Amino acid sequence: MTIAVVPGSFDPITAGHMDIIRRISKLYDGVVVGVVVNPSKKPLFSLEDRVKMVREAIKDNEKIEVDSFDGLLVGFVKKHKARVIIRGLRAVSDFEREFQMAQLNRRLNPDIETMFVMASPEYAYLSSSAVKEIAQYGGDVSGLVPPNVAKLLRSVWA
Repeated sequence: MTIAVVPGSFDPITAGHMDIIRRISKLYDGVVVGVVVNPSKKPLFSLEDRVKMVREAIKDNEKIEVDSFDGLLVGFVKKHKARVIIRGLRAVSDFEREFQMAQLNRRLNPDIETMFVMASPEYAYLSSSAVKEIAQYGGDVSGLVPPNVAKLLRSVWA
């Protein structure tokens, strides 16, 4: 049984994230979405809210579970008996940073592979930061995020 981990801060989860998670769930026996505590970022939503958002968004797919973590990604991957880390790429500019992280993770645990998945063209421009900015100024984020997230974003800046 091969399990893949899709890590991220998911602040908030976007339609682009959902697209990659759904696509990956067709390729692996199980998928763990790892919601990370990233000390270098100041999230809009609490860790608990981000986990809840992701769980609600993926609730229809029983192959996917959601968990949170802080610390090293390779430790989280090992805890879930996974062997693959999935990283989404929107553009070539994402690759350099992701490649460096993949090499470091491989150095920390050579049994864990990192796979890169290209964003679908309709989501290549999409980021959590852009979604938050649109919502903050009263823009319509439907279609950019799952419905539960759109509702929550509207409530933040109501």
